[in-house]
Amino acid sequence: MSTSPLSRGPRPAGQGAGVLVIELDGAGVHPAAWRATRTAPASVLTPARLREVVLAAESAGFHAATFSDAPLAEEGAGPNSAARLNALQRAAFAGPITRSIALIPEVDTVYTEPFHVSTQLASLDYVSGGRAGWLVAASTSSADAAAVGRETVSGGHLAQEATDAIEVSRRLWDSWEDDAVIRDVPTGRYLDVDKLHHIDFEGGTYSVKGPSIIPRPLQGQLPVLAPAGLLAPEELAAVDGLLVSAPTAELLAAELAETREALAAFGAAGAPALIAELDVVLDSRGQPAAERLAALDAHTPWASPRARFLGSAEELIELLAGLLSPAATGKRAPADGVRLHPAVLDTDLEELSRLVLPELRRRGVLARTERDGTFRDQLGLARPRSRYISAASSANSATDAATAGI
Repeated sequence: MSTSPLSRGPRPAGQGAGVLVIELDGAGVHPAAWRATRTAPASVLTPARLREVVLAAESAGFHAATFSDAPLAEEGAGPNSAARLNALQRAAFAGPITRSIALIPEVDTVYTEPFHVSTQLASLDYVSGGRAGWLVAASTSSADAAAVGRETVSGGHLAQEATDAIEVSRRLWDSWEDDAVIRDVPTGRYLDVDKLHHIDFEGGTYSVKGPSIIPRPLQGQLPVLAPAGLLAPEELAAVDGLLVSAPTAELLAAELAETREALAAFGAAGAPALIAELDVVLDSRGQPAAERLAALDAHTPWASPRARFLGSAEELIELLAGLLSPAATGKRAPADGVRLHPAVLDTDLEELSRLVLPELRRRGVLARTERDGTFRDQLGLARPRSRYISAASSANSATDAATAGI
């Protein structure tokens, strides 16, 4: 089990019930979205396009944006859906041009080196001012395995590799104490080497000595999200959020309740937040959602593992309000957040921005968005201190506190 010193608590007073996340990959989540997008094919990979969608999501009031990085189909994909840049690089580009929206790239834990993943994510935290997160993925693709000369990983081994990668990253983020960089010009000491620590991790397929090559992230520990079912129940303390789906939108609340009950029964301390997964097709510009979906499916049928909403903005508002609001005083809302997957990004994001988010905010359903706040702040997570903080540092801190009369 992870030994990460995570600290979870209620959201700050005065904030609404939940957070709203949007997936910003490609032209939209429907495989035929490229046929309906207003974006010209030549603009798909341009900085201007990425800037446009990220700023639109931030202006709409979304708390966070995710960036998919799953393998794309080699056949049958349209020119827009087949065009994708690395998720971490897209998030890093978005960091300096945004101020409130958290940026969460999807990064694989199986066929990528955990040392490089942890340092890249730490760098993202710096360029975004503490608004970085990590959406954990675990590839089952034989092509991904062959690309790095490995056998395909599956079953329990897949979960273990994901768990190990998260643990290595968390230890590496802690391997620099917060005040390790001292920049002492008179002595020529840039670092206090006593505040850098080897992590000495030994896993099933690799070992990592450490320390990291990047100072501790601004958040101390980046919030980590993972799909429900990826990790073993005893390892769920390693993540801050679970992505939960259901066969239909109507069954989402029940699935969330079952997941929360399972966490409570297992006795998971500091249980992760539950984030509902929802594909969205909205009525738009006089065209019913069902008609829009039929036109898209006529080109490429859409199969998705997530629950799907199909209907008007008003109906979606009621569904989201039900998921993010407590059913009764003193009760917890079914979901702590919802991640929306627009069928066609240009079209559905416009409707979400114009109709859905303003009404949810008016009802007090959503947490406030905080300009220049961290992602941990947004989730109501305290900033943890490094697990490797030296005994001398602890003693000095206690002495300083006593001297100050704290």
